[in-house]
Amino acid sequence: MADRDWKQTACILCYVNCGVEVATEGRQIVRVRGDKSHPHTAGYLCQKAQRLTFYGDHRDRLTSPLRRRPDGTFEEISWDVALREIADRLMALKAEHGGKAFAFVGGGGQGNHLGGAYGVSLMRAMGSSNYYNALSQEKTGDFWVNGHLFGAQTCHTAEDVEHCDLLVVLGCNPWQAHGFRNARNHLNAIKNDEGRKLLVIDPRRTEAAAMADLHLQLRPGTDAFLLSAMLALIVQREGHDSDFLGAHTEGFEHVSRALTENVDIDAWIHHAGVSRADVEGAVDLILAARGMVVRAELGIQQGRHSTLNSYLEKLLFLLTGNFGRPGTNQLHSWLQPLWGNSRGETAPVSGQIQIAGLYPTNLLPGEILTDHPDRIRAVWVDSSNPANTYADTARVEAALAATELTVVVDVAMTETARLADYVLPAASQYEKWEFTLFNFDFPVNNFHLRAPLFEPLPGTLPEPEIYSRLLRAMGLLPPQDQLDELRALAARDRVAFRRQAFALVGEHPELAPLVPVLLYETLGQTLPRGAAGASPLWLACHHAAGAMTEPVQRALGSELEGFDLGEALFTAVLESRSGVNISEHTYDEVWTLLKHADRRIRLAIPELLDWIAALDPGAEQLDPEYPYVAAAGQRRSHNANQIFRTPAWRKTDLDGALRVHPDDIVRLGAEPGGWMAVETCTGRLVARVEADDTLRPGFVTLPHGYGQAYPDGDGQRVVNGPRINLITAVDDCDPIAATPHHRNVAVRLVPVRGAEAAAADRDSGRVRAIVAAGT
Repeated sequence: MADRDWKQTACILCYVNCGVEVATEGRQIVRVRGDKSHPHTAGYLCQKAQRLTFYGDHRDRLTSPLRRRPDGTFEEISWDVALREIADRLMALKAEHGGKAFAFVGGGGQGNHLGGAYGVSLMRAMGSSNYYNALSQEKTGDFWVNGHLFGAQTCHTAEDVEHCDLLVVLGCNPWQAHGFRNARNHLNAIKNDEGRKLLVIDPRRTEAAAMADLHLQLRPGTDAFLLSAMLALIVQREGHDSDFLGAHTEGFEHVSRALTENVDIDAWIHHAGVSRADVEGAVDLILAARGMVVRAELGIQQGRHSTLNSYLEKLLFLLTGNFGRPGTNQLHSWLQPLWGNSRGETAPVSGQIQIAGLYPTNLLPGEILTDHPDRIRAVWVDSSNPANTYADTARVEAALAATELTVVVDVAMTETARLADYVLPAASQYEKWEFTLFNFDFPVNNFHLRAPLFEPLPGTLPEPEIYSRLLRAMGLLPPQDQLDELRALAARDRVAFRRQAFALVGEHPELAPLVPVLLYETLGQTLPRGAAGASPLWLACHHAAGAMTEPVQRALGSELEGFDLGEALFTAVLESRSGVNISEHTYDEVWTLLKHADRRIRLAIPELLDWIAALDPGAEQLDPEYPYVAAAGQRRSHNANQIFRTPAWRKTDLDGALRVHPDDIVRLGAEPGGWMAVETCTGRLVARVEADDTLRPGFVTLPHGYGQAYPDGDGQRVVNGPRINLITAVDDCDPIAATPHHRNVAVRLVPVRGAEAAAADRDSGRVRAIVAAGT
């Protein structure tokens, strides 16, 4: 196939968003290969991206707005009717109850972010700050720690894996989860280099752990004890970097005192279930490293003591001076931050603090299912599926059913869409302009704006157009003649356009929340190839050019300054189909990315030092009623996010098996290939049993990305795999960020036989028929 037949885009299955080239026929992706021109991944590709052919072309696509009838069924309606009715109901809600009654959920799945800015405009126009998304289910504890250490919750760490001589992996498996660019290549490079080492801390012997020089296979949920013991050993052995700490940090003496006075090293190592000799060996590796990188993920961020885990993981590289040098952890730049900074808001019902501008998803049902006068009464869901992905499915479903209005914007008839009052069909990620916003690299960072591969399906609209039409129907946009004037000005003189647009917003501050939509309606309509949705990036490029002029100049190879540099960056972003480098820092410039005024790191976080002092192994024993620990959300070879509806895309693990140590299978009187009930105090699910001797006995895993009901071709729907949040609980969560403990769920396992097993076999057969049909 000739090169001219290939189109450049990106994979949307994990947040590395590898650059790919695809060949298309009609409306289908038929072949996928790595994009060697991509500045970030340079042709790398894993097995999942090669199955992108199954995205967007399946039986569950939506092609018309839908309105729920009184009997619970849906009827097709026109866009004009849908948006008029929704606008009227939103304005009535705002007039009667104010902005606190409205919640915005989602705002972009993997690689689907352009619409998010427009959805946030709607939220702010409603006078609301009730924002919930996947980040607040996974990462806000980490963001809270970053805010204290580095001065802002938008300060976020990156990993220079390519140049490290020690990679420490905590609570993740880069072989499957990736998380940093070209992960498998880098793991293999470390394995094959005698001068480089790999340390893995995980209750499972993952693919990465099997490659490691040392694997600490700890008991699940004991990360805080093990990491505290390791840090106490480092301080005890005077392995901390005094020069680095003196030059760049404050508060080491408080951290040192907390570790030496409160950590019983031997008792805490024993509680973690590993040997003192192995922990000493791990500390030896850390202290011998010239450049250490710590890579952490959801295994500790959704485990017991999750916010404390994020703090301890950072202390591991900060106390040893592995920061701001080649081969260490860094901070990174942004073109447009993916999250914000909390501003002191608290949820009206629970009193939970906002972190990074977000409220925790665990609390959403409780903010609805109450008679509190400021309860949430309307929920807007964009590119998200909380009925499947938020803790305690039954409670989430009850909450959505209790709202006065629920609207879902999505490409497919998801489990959440089935509970909505209105469903608005969006164009898919490859049918519109989009970008990949997980750009976490230093010293060189990049950005990838993707052009559409296909026209939107008839009846669907890209999210920017949906929100623009809705806000117009709500009567919130300026008169059309004002927009026309600004559009004409943008086409001929962007300096004058900026001046006049800023003046308009200054005169009418109520328009400030609508800036993305105003740009879409004006500047956006002048952009080539229908790229109107990308217009908010114009402001982002100008801000970046002003805030980090020299790094942007280096990245572009330009000597331009001011407005001209911002225009050059925007042009580069708009025109490059493989993505473009947006900033190039020197290593000593990492300190300019800190937000404390003195550019020094604040090591001592009193709440977390008190948390260390309160840790008690004796208080953390298994409940005899629920004697197993489940990781609910394991990453595997062929699972991804909820955007992949059809089971046909999976090559392996079609049932989403419950993986159990062989000894536990025997102990339970079960059989590999049979069925097992997984029970908690919240609920119950049934899953296929698969033996896995890489697990610690007593530890079991379930995959994420399953549990969708999909058309079986015979007029019925079948649920594919475990709907894992049937068994998770909203109140089993972190005390600061309310992050759920999805990677540490206490469960009871009961073998399933008879009629229930036969029904599970039938459903599994129906899924296999879908896979065989390839639809």
